[in-house]
Amino acid sequence: MALSDARKKGYAFGLTDGRLVFRTPYGQPESFSTEVNGVPVEEVHATLFSRQSWVVLMVDLVTACSMYEGSYDDSGYMVWRTPEVPYRSLHGTQLNIGLNGELVAQPVAEDRRFVVGNINSTVQISVPLTAEGGYRKSFVLGDLFEIYVFHLYLEQILADDDRVETRVRFQRTLSTPLLPHPVFTENQTVADELSFTVYLGDVPEDMELVAVHLNGDEFTVQYMNTRSHNITKVVYPNNTLGYILKVPFDDPVVLLQFSDDAVLHYELNINYTLTILPENEPFYHLTSVMAFIDASPPAFDAVCSKSGISFSRDHRPYDSLWEISIGSDLLTPELAAKHGYIMSNDSQSLQLMVPLFSHGYKYNGVTLDGFYGTFKILMRDHETSEVESSTIKSCPFSTNELIRRLTVVSDMSLAIPSGGLPARFNLVDRLCGARETNGTRALFSFPINTCGTTIELSMGNVTYQNEIFYSGSSRVHSDAVERFEADAAGIGGIIHTARPISDMQSLTIKPTATLQTTPASPAVSRMHDDHPATRYIKVPSVQKLASVLKRNSLKGYLQPSPVLLDPLVDVSFHRILNSAQQEIDRQPGFLTKHEEEGGFTSGLMGSGVITV
Repeated sequence: MALSDARKKGYAFGLTDGRLVFRTPYGQPESFSTEVNGVPVEEVHATLFSRQSWVVLMVDLVTACSMYEGSYDDSGYMVWRTPEVPYRSLHGTQLNIGLNGELVAQPVAEDRRFVVGNINSTVQISVPLTAEGGYRKSFVLGDLFEIYVFHLYLEQILADDDRVETRVRFQRTLSTPLLPHPVFTENQTVADELSFTVYLGDVPEDMELVAVHLNGDEFTVQYMNTRSHNITKVVYPNNTLGYILKVPFDDPVVLLQFSDDAVLHYELNINYTLTILPENEPFYHLTSVMAFIDASPPAFDAVCSKSGISFSRDHRPYDSLWEISIGSDLLTPELAAKHGYIMSNDSQSLQLMVPLFSHGYKYNGVTLDGFYGTFKILMRDHETSEVESSTIKSCPFSTNELIRRLTVVSDMSLAIPSGGLPARFNLVDRLCGARETNGTRALFSFPINTCGTTIELSMGNVTYQNEIFYSGSSRVHSDAVERFEADAAGIGGIIHTARPISDMQSLTIKPTATLQTTPASPAVSRMHDDHPATRYIKVPSVQKLASVLKRNSLKGYLQPSPVLLDPLVDVSFHRILNSAQQEIDRQPGFLTKHEEEGGFTSGLMGSGVITV
């Protein structure tokens, strides 16, 4: 047929210097199909006649193209095959491979993870799904699917025996079937961090996360990071995305259950909403995560210092299940102020500094070099108030003079007119009021060098003096005064008077610092065997003290009652009296024995024993 007719049928011929080009569409009537080594091939055989004068030139053109459509390899490759040498008179010399019309040499293509092989005289090209230049698209058909499309470009360079090259080029569009693409979630929560950490991974690059439902509450990603929970986007080189969601355990959306075996159950149900771009087709991914925490009572860290013991602990979301107490008293800012504790309680931690000799200390191991002070904090069940755990800290302290506080219990009933009730109790320093009152009784506890206490040195002993003032109510028309004296051991006498304050004898020494006690006589030890060894000082007996009072008698003076330092040891009953006034009330024979046996002995710690 003439070239014009051939062109009408879709054939194309081109002639340039040293090059003859022949192109034909697939499926022409003049072509035929066959198989070469199991590969379907379409072959076209054309002969070109060229006549110039009496010379006729005949060019035999044969082309054979692989019709293999490609297949998907589960290892992540799209595979295409073609016969190694489609013409018997030629042999292959080189392959060039690429995508989208770009050719690179075989070694370069292999560096890009293309796999080129020769199996049974068949060239096999494997294109990785992650190859640069491919096209990927996500679809939602109930679940999430994807397809990959590659425009393969292959050039075979063949040569005959005369080394005349023939180049055969193939352009094929390879497409994978619909492939499932599941996204996944991973629970990366660490319970000690008290926060859920959930990772959403393998999200295709043509999708984005737009919203998250947490236990039914919807939060858009755009505003999530302005709340206590937040989400972070991660981009990976393989064209996938990841999202990290963090939600604290104490966030209101988290479900919390407390089991009978003292385990806290935290639960978070998550519904991720993603959309495919640009169509904005939604896709939902649901997951649920849980965390379990052993709900043990909180424990304090304790540190010793020269001035006392410091306790601290970090807050936990579930610490409200317990209450903190000192003894039977709930620890509150009011209790801390009452006992002189220094407490700081913020959103992060609780700090409690307990100065030495504060309420709640226990002392033991007393020597000339030092002693041990012990303080205990109790953790009680919020509902039952039962003690479930405790933090106990013992610290060594140096011995200077251990009478650091005076504890005075005074009964004013004999000094107050019948039916009268005192309106106020105070010491020489009017700011030092009674810590507790009960009708006519008053309890004072104060550092020995405060509240107007004065010091007298006599016969090698040190005597600390202060006075109790009480003003009457509307039924008592005059002020009254009590003076108590305590020697270095912390035990002395209380003297009642109703005279005005201006008539009181002036005190001789105003204290500026704690003085060292000078022993007046050999130590006498009558303490129980369980009590730590302590040095004792003999002080005047009650009878001698009474005779002194008679020589200086004034109207309104009463029989002295004991001034007690806490704790007191009663040898006759063989136990420690932790609350001196209560123990006296329960044991009326205590005062009688005191008056009749002729004396008492007290130790440097402020502990006293009855001499029998």
